[in-house]
Amino acid sequence: MTASLLSGFGLGLSLILAIGAQNAFVLRQGLRGEHVVAVVLVCALSESILVTSGVLGFGALVSAAPWIVPVFRWGGAAFLVAYGARAAWSAWTGGAALAAEGQGGDLRRTVLTALAITWLNPHVYLDTVMLLGSISTQAPVPLAFGAGAIVAAWVFFGALGFGATLLRPLFARPAAWRVLDACIALVMWAIAAGLLLG
Repeated sequence: MTASLLSGFGLGLSLILAIGAQNAFVLRQGLRGEHVVAVVLVCALSESILVTSGVLGFGALVSAAPWIVPVFRWGGAAFLVAYGARAAWSAWTGGAALAAEGQGGDLRRTVLTALAITWLNPHVYLDTVMLLGSISTQAPVPLAFGAGAIVAAWVFFGALGFGATLLRPLFARPAAWRVLDACIALVMWAIAAGLLLG
């Protein structure tokens, strides 16, 4: 059970670490100190719902159609290789530092923006529902795997939102993003290798 929990935590954290619109929004709100609690809650609760539906729904699907596991295993590995390649490319070419100025606005607008960034992103379904759901079927305790991924979401969003003021000097430099992207690429490729090697 502990191995499944830690495996889910590791994979959940590595997938959620990828710099995208949602993380940039949480970081930006944290840097500005605006509605951080609301943004963290929206993102972490949304991730919890998506992971749970992936783990529970995928288990039922596998029971009905066991042939689907190898399909998603190979598809998930291909996705992770491509995802890692994109992160490696970003690490190689570099990019601009994240600016501190953000969305601003009242609480309602901030929450709606967080919901839109989370639920209207097609990659969130691929990452949390499809990929985590398919990998959870290979874990000794799938529910513990899902719980680990959910804990990772809460830890990450909490740390990102509330720790943003500490990160401000670091992420003002483009080199910090390059290091993070390189780490993400290595983790993605390691997970893909694990899937392919069974």
